[in-house]
Amino acid sequence: MPDLRPFPTITQYASPDLIPAIVYEGRDQGDDPRWAESGAPDPDTYRTWCGHMCGIACLRMALLARTGEAPTPFELLDGARKYGAYTEDPDSGAIHGLIYAPFARYVHDVHPLHAEVHPTLTASGLLALLDRGRMVMASVHKEIRRPENPAPGKGGHLVLVTGRQGDTVYFRNPSGHTEQARSARLPITTFAEFFAGRGVSLA
Repeated sequence: MPDLRPFPTITQYASPDLIPAIVYEGRDQGDDPRWAESGAPDPDTYRTWCGHMCGIACLRMALLARTGEAPTPFELLDGARKYGAYTEDPDSGAIHGLIYAPFARYVHDVHPLHAEVHPTLTASGLLALLDRGRMVMASVHKEIRRPENPAPGKGGHLVLVTGRQGDTVYFRNPSGHTEQARSARLPITTFAEFFAGRGVSLA
């Protein structure tokens, strides 16, 4: 089924109109006049984390679709971090995540929303989950926002797959650089070229 539910389109950056400059023109991702809307305590914290919050944006869309209400992105991030869904290297400060298992526990315990980790997920398995009425946070390459180009790889970014119609999947991309890329649809064969075969499904 296509995504007939009233799914919002949420980006991981506070200003969707700045995404093209951030992802393709080298603009400082912290240079966002709307940073405070994310719930970040200050611009530097926003700069550090906004590029890692695709999964948080996916969760926020799922929560908003359910009840019309959701915490701010940084409130969700703080909750996920308490469960160990993100880790930081003590020496380099590098951020690792989203880590699926603790994230699923956080989602289940706090929101509550049933989350199931799928470490191995085929394209047909993804379609089957959609047929069961589940949403899927799918790991894809970030360049799925420009699917007319060959996929440079698989994985590293999360999108929220919300439904399907036949062999076409509908999804929201938190780093989409255009409206069409943010609220997108692709044939499953094209989607699979970017799909890493893992993700988290949400009831």
